[in-house]
Amino acid sequence: MVSEPVAYEIDGEAFEGLLVYDDAVTAPRPGLVMVPNWLGVTERSAEKAARAAGDKYVVLVADMYGKAVRPSNADEARAAASALRADRALMRKRAQAAVDVLKAQGDAVALDTARLGAIGFCFGGGAVLELARSGADLAAFVSFHGNHGNLDTPNPDDARNIEAPVLVLHGADDPSVSKEQLDGFVAEMQAAGVDWQLVSYGGAVHSFTDPYANVPGRNEYHPRVAQRAFQAMNDQFDEVFAAQ
Repeated sequence: MVSEPVAYEIDGEAFEGLLVYDDAVTAPRPGLVMVPNWLGVTERSAEKAARAAGDKYVVLVADMYGKAVRPSNADEARAAASALRADRALMRKRAQAAVDVLKAQGDAVALDTARLGAIGFCFGGGAVLELARSGADLAAFVSFHGNHGNLDTPNPDDARNIEAPVLVLHGADDPSVSKEQLDGFVAEMQAAGVDWQLVSYGGAVHSFTDPYANVPGRNEYHPRVAQRAFQAMNDQFDEVFAAQ
């Protein structure tokens, strides 16, 4: 797997994501924008991108904070993520910028720019859902283990802009997601007539795809559920890309 920094600008501000792909694959393959968890662009997010990419996709890890902001702990991450949650228009703008950057990589790597999707983890899952609500022209949107504040939105009517399938992969025992938030998300999707799925994995809490998560009962890696979730992601993209 190759992991290469990709520098770009948004309104004159410097950003730097990561392009992750298997360079042994020579045929053009679909691309995915991946919005990482609230720690942003890190070595661990590169590892997650590599797992998602495999030999099927080119993945761009989006920089949602700017190159100068690299949280080193939970407090710094909370501050950076909260600032974007409070400004959904800016969140959407930065996520869309990452999509545009990914499209621009078609000349550098074997990328099929006509087949693109978005995935996100925790905070990143919320960003991907906001990207969907903006009406972004992508084939599908997949959110992994969203927590409090990452499934709901201040503008639920915006779900009517969603033009592609939405898949939410949720730990059924995640204490950070309330029943009210889940019910609100379901109601939002139903009211807007979205092609949506919500998969709740029994026995899984938050961060179930993160091998480094080790807070029992709250944030904990679950290898079997992680495998199922990535398979569900692949099944979703296989379906939508085959239809294009």
